[in-house]
Amino acid sequence: MNNISVETALQDLRYLQLLSKQFPTISDACTEIINLEAILNLPKGTEHFLTDIHGEYEAFQHVLKNASGTVRRKVDEIFGQTLRESEKKELCTLIYYPDHKLELIKSHEPDMEDWYKITLHQLIRVCQNVSSKYTRSKVRKALPTEFSYILQELLHESQIDPNKQAYVNGIISSIISTGRADCFIIAMCNLIQRLTIDTLHIVGDIYDRGPGAHIIMDTLCNYHNFDIQWGNHDILWMGAASGNMCCIANVVRMAMRYGNLTTIEDGYGINLLPLATFAIERYKDDPCSLFMPKVGTDNVHSEKTQKLIAQMHKAITIIQFKLEAQLIKAHPEYNMDNRLLLDKIDYKQGKLILNGKEYPLTDTYFPTIDPKDPYKLTDEEQELMRRLRYSFVNSEKLRKHMRCLFSYGSIYLVRNSNLLYHASIPLNADGSFKEITIRDKKYKGKALLDRIDQIIRIAYFDEEDSEEKKFARDYIWYLWCGEDAPPFDKDKMATFERYFTDDKELWKEKKGYYYTLRNEERVCDMILKEFGINDIHSHIINGHVPVKTIKGEKPVKAGGKLLVIDGGFSKAYQPETGIAGYTLIFHSRGLQLTQHEPFQSAQKAIKEGIDIISTSFILELSSQRMMVRDTDIGKELETQIKDLKKLLIAYRNGFIKEKS
Repeated sequence: MNNISVETALQDLRYLQLLSKQFPTISDACTEIINLEAILNLPKGTEHFLTDIHGEYEAFQHVLKNASGTVRRKVDEIFGQTLRESEKKELCTLIYYPDHKLELIKSHEPDMEDWYKITLHQLIRVCQNVSSKYTRSKVRKALPTEFSYILQELLHESQIDPNKQAYVNGIISSIISTGRADCFIIAMCNLIQRLTIDTLHIVGDIYDRGPGAHIIMDTLCNYHNFDIQWGNHDILWMGAASGNMCCIANVVRMAMRYGNLTTIEDGYGINLLPLATFAIERYKDDPCSLFMPKVGTDNVHSEKTQKLIAQMHKAITIIQFKLEAQLIKAHPEYNMDNRLLLDKIDYKQGKLILNGKEYPLTDTYFPTIDPKDPYKLTDEEQELMRRLRYSFVNSEKLRKHMRCLFSYGSIYLVRNSNLLYHASIPLNADGSFKEITIRDKKYKGKALLDRIDQIIRIAYFDEEDSEEKKFARDYIWYLWCGEDAPPFDKDKMATFERYFTDDKELWKEKKGYYYTLRNEERVCDMILKEFGINDIHSHIINGHVPVKTIKGEKPVKAGGKLLVIDGGFSKAYQPETGIAGYTLIFHSRGLQLTQHEPFQSAQKAIKEGIDIISTSFILELSSQRMMVRDTDIGKELETQIKDLKKLLIAYRNGFIKEKS
């Protein structure tokens, strides 16, 4: 049977006996083989890649709802010139936001029964289109239980056949007359959204800057099929959740920097009152003007609140520098003495003395620093950090989201000949992999990323008092800002210099060799080969460094071998990038990059039909349509088919008896 010998079946007899419990008869095994062979000949599902979302939950959710413009393209293909532009816009907005759009329509539509009939027929056509590349079984599993039978009937019946047209019309009339039209429309719209994106890849950095990282995590935790490649900001939060004080201080500092208290306080119930009380007392006479939060036109904070945030911002920043110094001194192997700067200050003259050169400080008020022992926390600071740590470690919502990050995430992923990781793999100047020492053992390339993935998990899950956990919990902070850390890969994180000096030379952070060498095909081929990828159509997919399209930078590098898809989802970066992010789409016909303009708001999308303006570029177009057979899942299915064929041989040769 397709070159499977009796001897091969005998060798796997113990496994086949276990398999026979799932497929107890020849008929069962044959049916499953037929089913799997059929799946192999379907078009591959559509994969969407997003990165550097940074808490921008409204734009993120809208991109999922409109599938980066795919839903609108489907509507255009299906209805062509048979619908006016305004009607297509209305239909698309209904698919994106069915609950809210229905309320709006009912407030002004004079004939709802007629509107229901027209709209239900339109939605059925869209739903039939997006479900066409999946098996009935897969579509059935995606259906809401309440309407499963009716939707199956509508999706698989042709309205062209006059005998069936009356049948379909009868179903639709019954849905309307029984008062279930609204619920049915909402179910269909959600089904369209679900079927349009088969797999979602988040290539790092869900957290920080924007106001809704917790909302994004809620969405992902309930999403049908996704994975995450951890970015440096995600790892920082994972470190904070594991109890690393330096990570906690950094997380809180960035929340203050961007005036974003929502995720910490409302999302995770972290109590910031001790920090506020401490900051008011210690910095009551300090304007903290350099620490005012970076807020945009949508600022929701009063002037008084902004002043308080600035005081909290400065307080936690000083605490952060002290905590980091303690960790650096405890781990000389980090080689981060260049980050010990509080002892380089002449506090009387208000100057930083570095490498024999003096730099005036932009802020000289340090009420909590003892110049004789600048890295020592005051008793109040120690108590404050103890309480903050307790809040982070015991937040139930944060625990849930961390479990999701660990269950569906990793430092890298290989999928369908694409290698996904957020930032970098350390390289030497000649393009070879740089060896990094971790606990007296050297790692490079894939082995380095595997070890780092393990360390991050140990930091969170290992027993509290184990030496390995203590080491891992410290190292997770190094991954945030260490020179040889793949999620960072710069010579320093110049946080102190940016806050307290005006000298932009001190602000510079020199990137590792990876960021220039990734433009070379030979280097990308070497990296792909290291991860076992030899396909000529393979790619490396990164985020981390925003692509400044406004300055002519391109996301496609190394002749198409490497794609950087951080286009500025974060509003803080949009002035630099000139756009509002990318989505990479990998479907059965090729690879497509979609460039997004800034998203205004969900409210405007619902009321005015204002969609994200997206421009698509074809990166690769396949000469033959890619089928499930050509994917990683296809390889798994072919292995299952081979095992089932061995089971048939075992049945037919009497090695295993059928069970009725």
